[in-house]
Amino acid sequence: MFMYRNKFTFRPLPLGFTLVELLVVIAIIGILIALLLPAVQAAREAARRASCSNNLKQIGLACHMYQDTWKVLPAGWFGYNPSNGQPHWFGLPGWGWAARILPYMEQGNVYKNLVHFELPITHPTNAEAKVFPIATFRCPSDIGGKTFQLAKGAKAPCLDSTAGFPVELATGNYIGMFGTLDLHDLCAPAGSRCEGDGTFFLNRGVGFQEITDGLSQTIIVGERSSKIAPSTWVGVVTCGEHSPARVVGMATAPPNSLQGEDPFHNFSSFHPGGVHFLLGDGSVRFFSENIELKVFQALTTRSGGEAVNNNY
Repeated sequence: MFMYRNKFTFRPLPLGFTLVELLVVIAIIGILIALLLPAVQAAREAARRASCSNNLKQIGLACHMYQDTWKVLPAGWFGYNPSNGQPHWFGLPGWGWAARILPYMEQGNVYKNLVHFELPITHPTNAEAKVFPIATFRCPSDIGGKTFQLAKGAKAPCLDSTAGFPVELATGNYIGMFGTLDLHDLCAPAGSRCEGDGTFFLNRGVGFQEITDGLSQTIIVGERSSKIAPSTWVGVVTCGEHSPARVVGMATAPPNSLQGEDPFHNFSSFHPGGVHFLLGDGSVRFFSENIELKVFQALTTRSGGEAVNNNY
C-alpha cells in the first residue's frame, strides 16, 4: 500500500471498493440481467417459432409432392380388422400419413429400410422404426422427449393380442386435420367409414380437387403440444390410449383450449398465444388462440362451403 507524507502524518491511499459500493454494483448488474433476460428469451422463442414454421413448410412441400405422384394426399392412417378385413379405426397395420410422406422429405432410407408397412407397428420387425426420431416432425419449442410411452386404453378396441404395453413411440408435434366432428362420434359405431370433414382420416386419401373450399382456405396439418397430448408421426397402435388422436386432431375447440369434446384431441403448442397451421396451398399461418370457433372450424373443412374473411 502506497503512503503519502504531509507535515502532520502518514495516511494510506485507498485502492479498493467499499462494501456499499460493491453492493451497489451488484444491484445494478442484477437489474440489467433482469431487463435483458426477457428480451433474450423472446428472441430465442422467435427463432424457435421460425424453425417450427419451416418444419410445417417442409411437410407441406412433401404433401404436395405426394399429391403430384399419387393424385391424392396420404390417408390419415390405415387400419383393418384382421379377422374379417373390414376397415377399423383401431385396426392394423396402423401406419399414419406422416410415415407415407417420408420419401418426399429426405427420409427415403427410413421409408425403405426401417418401415415395414405390411406389418403392424408393434411387430418386432418395426422395433427401430417406431421409435426413430425425425427432427422435421418436432417443434423446437416443445420440451418433451424424443419418445413417449403409449399406455393401453381402458376402452380402446384391441385387434392384436400380441401388442405389449406400454408401447414406446417416436414423438411428433404435427398432426393431420380430421375435421370438426369428433372421432368417437364418427368412428366408434360398427361399420363406420370413420371419415371426417377435414383432409386426413381412415383408409382414404383426399385429392386436391375435393378441397372445394380452396387450398388457401383449408387447414390440413396443425401443431399438438406433447404437454397436453403426446403425439407421433408413426401411426395408430391398436389397443393404445387415444391412439387415432395421436396422428389426427379435431377442431371441436379453439387452439390451445382445454374445452371441447375431448381436450386430448385439440390442437395446441408451446408457443405463447397461438398455434401454427399448414394450409392446403403450402402456406403456414400462426392462428391466435382467441380465434372465433366458428371461423376456426370453417377453415378446417375441405368442402363446407363457408365464406371466411381473411382477417382472422
